[in-house]
This record gives sequence, structure tokens and C-alpha cells, in this order.
Amino acid sequence: MQIYIHIPFCLRKCRYCAFNSIVANSNLINEYVDALCLEIERTNIVEPIKTIYFGGGTPTILTTEQFSKVFNTLNSKFNLEHCTEITVEANPGTVDLKYLETLRRLGVNRLSLGVQSFDDDLLKILGRIHSSQEAIEIIHSAKSIFDNVSIDLMYDLPNQTYDILKDTLEMAMNLEVQHISIYGLEVEEETEFGKLYNLNKLLLPSDEESGKMYDLITNELPKQGWHRYEISNYAKKGYESQHNLGYWSDINYIGFGAGAHSYFSIRNVELGIRNLRYSINKSDFGIRYSNIKNIKKYIDDVKNNKEIQILEEVLNRQAAIEEFCFLSLRKAEGIDILKFQNKFNIKIGSIYDKIIKKLLEKHLIEMNNQRIYLTKLGMKYGNQVFCEFLLS
Repeated sequence: MQIYIHIPFCLRKCRYCAFNSIVANSNLINEYVDALCLEIERTNIVEPIKTIYFGGGTPTILTTEQFSKVFNTLNSKFNLEHCTEITVEANPGTVDLKYLETLRRLGVNRLSLGVQSFDDDLLKILGRIHSSQEAIEIIHSAKSIFDNVSIDLMYDLPNQTYDILKDTLEMAMNLEVQHISIYGLEVEEETEFGKLYNLNKLLLPSDEESGKMYDLITNELPKQGWHRYEISNYAKKGYESQHNLGYWSDINYIGFGAGAHSYFSIRNVELGIRNLRYSINKSDFGIRYSNIKNIKKYIDDVKNNKEIQILEEVLNRQAAIEEFCFLSLRKAEGIDILKFQNKFNIKIGSIYDKIIKKLLEKHLIEMNNQRIYLTKLGMKYGNQVFCEFLLS
């Protein structure tokens, strides 16, 4: 079982961000933390917790006292004896050495810093609140406290060039963090970038420039010892994000906070959570739900002990098969053929034989007796491969 905790607040909303987050005052944050702890207290999980992840928004907008309250609630409510990874996302502009030391004392053992770029002009375009020098200093501080430090970077950004990205990558590699996540910009409709894009006022790299940036990333990071274990994630050996791997490996997870998502594989529901509010048929393979997104309504409904969960999907056999395949293919190790057969009581070739042959011929996947996995070319065109595994 994994836990995700959503902190939907920021000091300033980034221009590309479509996540459920707002700029908020301290009173609202206090109320939210109280509601969050109430939600946790009312949940009856009996399966041991393996990982905890604080995401946002900006989790480090919380004071250390607020973090302490959340951790006290978690420790009093759940079995954390087998919890091996506790991650907190942090904005470099919101933490200092003392703050990070407190997080470590509370039990956090992995820090994920949202750096995005080491180019100050790009940081301003993105709407980030930190400078490149502040990010570098915080990374050094974090490395003195945590054995496992990750940074997030972005490419395909407005006004970004190949050379700017190359400089950012070189800086990231020289800082010798244990984990690097790097994502191409996705322009979302409801963001400031989305509005500019619709007005043709967002200057993005050409497809050719974007391809060169992608090739730079995928060639240079592995050369320097960062193993590509998932399409967008690179790690030193032994430092892969266990929490994120869980999302792609059919592991139960529960989300706390406004807009947080939860998933339960049906075969694990009885072990996972006793107060699940939905009826489930034996023929179903999974269930997914989320909390209400509106932050003030979330706070009020939790305080008044009202229903906050919204059913999103009950996975039938076909949907579960599709999801198992495309989530597994995000990982470098790909689809575990025996695990597929045991879960669905059928050989994968009985369903996907023609698709597998076609993708093999196009050099987008490779296959052995144990696994089906993306080639380097397949990772570049991952979305096309994933679509092939949709049965309808």
C-alpha cells in the first residue's frame, strides 16, 4: 500500500501548471491541515504502508509545525514499520537548511526538488520563484542531509534552445544528485501558457529542435551513470523512486487531500482498506476514485463528516488488461509476461499476438520469455505504442 498526500498551495502559480493548486493565505492552510489530519484519522487501512509521497502544489509551503502535525497523525494511525521511502516535493525558493533538517527528523528520506531549469531567463518565463543559484545552493544543502535527492527538469520550453538545455543537463550531472526526472512541456488549456498558445503568443521549439533536445537527454544521462528506468525518470543504481514504480506496477495507493486519487486492485481490496464505500463485483479488476477538488468544499465536508470521494472508474477485465500493459511499458523492464498470465488467466499472445509482431517489426519493442519492453525508439514514441494496446 502506498500513500499520496496532496498539498494544494503555492506562493505563486507557475504559468504552465495545471495541477490542483492555488495561492492561499496561512489561515486557509491551517484549516486544510486540520481537515487533512481528520481525513487520515477516519481511514481504516490494514495493509502495511510501503511508501509515502507529499506532492502539490508546493508541500514545503507548510510550516514545520504543520508537517509535524501530519506526521504525528500518520504515525498514530498506520503501520509504518515497513515504510522504506518518504518523499517530499520541495520548491527551492521555500526551504532552507534548518527546514530540511526538520523534515529529515520527521522521517523524510527522499527530497524531490522542482528545479525545472538552471537558466534564470527560463525560470522567469515559467513563473518560478527561485533563481538558478538558489536551486544550486539548496541542492548542496539537501545532499548534506538526505542520501536520496531528486530534481525535476523540463524541456520543450518557450525560448529554450538546445544549448540552454545542454548547460542545464551539465549542471544537473555535475551536482551529482541521485535521481533526475525530466519532462517535456505539455501546454494545458487552463494555464497561462495555454491561453498564450491559443493566441499564438507562445514561442515553442520546433519539432526538429524538440527531437534534438530529447536525443540529448536520452543519450547523455545514461552515459554519465543515470539509469533510465521509466520513460521520464533516470536514477543512479538503487535510487529509483519506489513510490512512482508502484503506480506503474499495480500496487494499491490511497490519496489524502483535495483532488487526491486512489486506486485499489480488487484482489487486494480486503487487505487494503476496510471502509471502502463502493460495492464491487467479483468480475471487476480494480477501482479508482478521487477526492473533491474544491479546496474549501473539501475542508468543510471533511469537518462535517460528509462524503468527499468521487467514483471515477471501476475497471472491468478489458480496461484492466489495457492499463496493465501501458503502465508496465512505461518502465524500462516492461510487461512481466508471467504476472500478466497469472492476473488475467490468459497468455498475453492470445490477445496481442498481431500487435506484438507489428511492434517487433517496427523495432518499437523487444521480447524474451519473461518480458515485453520498449526499445529506445519505442520510448521515444511511447504514446503510439501504448495506443496499440487499447482493445476497443
